[in-house]
Amino acid sequence: MATRLNIAKVDTAAYKAMMGLETYLETISLTPIQKELIKIRASQINGCAFCLDMHSKDALKLGETAQRIFLLSAWWETELFSDEERVLLKMTEEITLIHQQGLTDKTFEKAKEFFDEKQIAEIILAIITINAWNRIGISTHLELLK
Repeated sequence: MATRLNIAKVDTAAYKAMMGLETYLETISLTPIQKELIKIRASQINGCAFCLDMHSKDALKLGETAQRIFLLSAWWETELFSDEERVLLKMTEEITLIHQQGLTDKTFEKAKEFFDEKQIAEIILAIITINAWNRIGISTHLELLK
């Protein structure tokens, strides 16, 4: 499947704005691994092969294990993820699948056990941003990096 268009070239201002979000996300309190878990899980749900490939490789470079990446789509079935990571992953699923119910009160309250308001805002923005990138990747047929 050939790439339809390159948004970075066709609409540089929009791409620059998206990269502004990425630059902001580099400064937030989440660990690099936590950010990659969010990116991988959202990309699994959305079916973005480009983002799955990129962020799985990035996570491995950061020291994430292949086993945890392989099991991420069934995180609730394993003890390999901490309670804090489970909250991140649940938030990722509920926000990514917003048409089902959105971020539930139960999950939001659980998040408050591990994160302060600023961190919760950062998590929400991280989830929203990868969802936007997924939609760009899928809509434009971004090709896998080799």
